[in-house]
Amino acid sequence: MSVKTVTVAQALDGLSQFDEVLDARSPAEFALDHLPGAQSWPVLDDEERRIVGTLYVQQGPLPARKVGGPLVARNMASLVQRLAQDKPREWQPLVYCWRGGQRSSALAWFLDQIGFRTTKLDGGYKAFRALVRDQLASRPAAFTFRVLAGRTGSGKTRLLQALAAAGAQVLDLEGLACHRGSVLGGLPGQPQPSQKRFDTLLWQALGALDPQREVYVESESRKIGALQLPDALVACMHASPTLRVEMPDAARVQLLLQDYGFFAQQPDRFCSLLDGLVELRGREQVKAWQALAQGGQWAELYALLIRDHYDPLYLRSIRRHFNDYDQAPEVHLADGQAATLAEAAQRLLQAPRPA
Repeated sequence: MSVKTVTVAQALDGLSQFDEVLDARSPAEFALDHLPGAQSWPVLDDEERRIVGTLYVQQGPLPARKVGGPLVARNMASLVQRLAQDKPREWQPLVYCWRGGQRSSALAWFLDQIGFRTTKLDGGYKAFRALVRDQLASRPAAFTFRVLAGRTGSGKTRLLQALAAAGAQVLDLEGLACHRGSVLGGLPGQPQPSQKRFDTLLWQALGALDPQREVYVESESRKIGALQLPDALVACMHASPTLRVEMPDAARVQLLLQDYGFFAQQPDRFCSLLDGLVELRGREQVKAWQALAQGGQWAELYALLIRDHYDPLYLRSIRRHFNDYDQAPEVHLADGQAATLAEAAQRLLQAPRPA
């Protein structure tokens, strides 16, 4: 037997032929991003990788390999002992590392010598990352988007979810980014993924969509929290037909009270986030909002925030990027209740499309 090598395009086209995809990089590299469905099989842990890498830079490859070789051998033996004892002879893993170099070569050779039919990814994760970047620049143009635009608290995200439940194709960018998009948009207990991980998740989501069917997506700025959207996707969204989602202000406040209710237990965190608005709204205005939060006057606070901050900011931005916003078909939502959203989703899906 001998280790077979495939390109990233060949691997992804035939990913189902492999029983498992094994990432030989360190745990920190794996956490940053990895191939779809990959399992972490690190031949060097984070500290070992640091030590070996430092030796390589300071003293050259031979001293680094003298130290790294025994570490890799011990780690591979441990991995096989822990994770491969139940694998049948027919088990076919795909192995990769950063550039398809020594780490994946060592693990692939070791598994091959045991008797498993092992394949190595040529170019490693670096080649996969290049493919993701290239396809994020080209894939969005294949789709027909319908953009849900509306002011903060108008129910866009809930309507998107209702559309998905009704069978529509949706692209949930905020769900992928683990963020609602505003200065207050971080989700409790859910840190945002790395930019590379977000790119991979978005690439997978686009790859799962049918270009022959329209795709519903929320209007977003170029960034969701700390994460950047691909320029090509943003351009396609800006050029797409808009649906203007409207909800009465009182219902918007109730929706915000539900979606951001966790801040009632974290007023100090909420006030800290509001500090990010000082440059836009001034210290005195922000201090007044913070006082309402500390006093538990959340309904009054949200009403003021949407009137004095979010609405003016959003309307300036949306009119700059979506020329048809003011003339766009309106989707009226009386409130954010499930029945209201389901009915609206059905109306949208049943409405005739322009010729």
